[in-house]
Amino acid sequence: MNKPVVLITGALTGIGRATAVAFAEIGARLVVSGRRPTEGKALEVELQRIGAEGVFVQADVRHDDEVRRLIDQAVARFGRLDVAVNIAGTEGQPGLIVNQTAESYAATFDTNVLGTLLSLKHELRVMTAQKSGSVINISSTYGHAGAAYASVYAASKHAVEGFTKSAALEVASTGVRVNAVSTGTDRHRHARPLHRDAREQGGAGLRASAGPSRQARRHRQRHPVPGL
Repeated sequence: MNKPVVLITGALTGIGRATAVAFAEIGARLVVSGRRPTEGKALEVELQRIGAEGVFVQADVRHDDEVRRLIDQAVARFGRLDVAVNIAGTEGQPGLIVNQTAESYAATFDTNVLGTLLSLKHELRVMTAQKSGSVINISSTYGHAGAAYASVYAASKHAVEGFTKSAALEVASTGVRVNAVSTGTDRHRHARPLHRDAREQGGAGLRASAGPSRQARRHRQRHPVPGL
């Protein structure tokens, strides 16, 4: 892919920032997004120093109108959208499930689940029209199994996995891929990353952008789609 146009939500810290740098180093044209303009502009400058054409757009993934504006600005700037990496998320409030509240649930699900849904909605709107593209949703090993003291977070990542599988099936015949990348945790120490650092996890997102959706592959094996 020659200078792909890449959108990254939650790009200002950690895995998001590392993913942006990884794509910048291969010459991608980047739209990075987050809620804090000062950090966003600093990242924009850093990406440009690497030699990438990058721009920061402030947006909160919890709001439909802001996500729509983010995607539309990316397309207006670069003419298309090749890769979208949905990283914006929060760990919420860890603790016993009996201590969780409607407020702690909403604080986690509004970002991790609603934010992913709205991002997918507008990214796929563009990609299915152009009949190409790759979406990567950042999940977690907790999206496959439960975890003590992380019930709400684990539930939110199960939802991300569900969105990914469903979206992959919906767009399987359009030329668009949808995948999830799970950040790892040690089974003995819940918060310990399996990847060496955020930069390695960012590289995992880059590699996933080139691969076909696992869910779509399974779907095609069971229900072949003409032309695929």
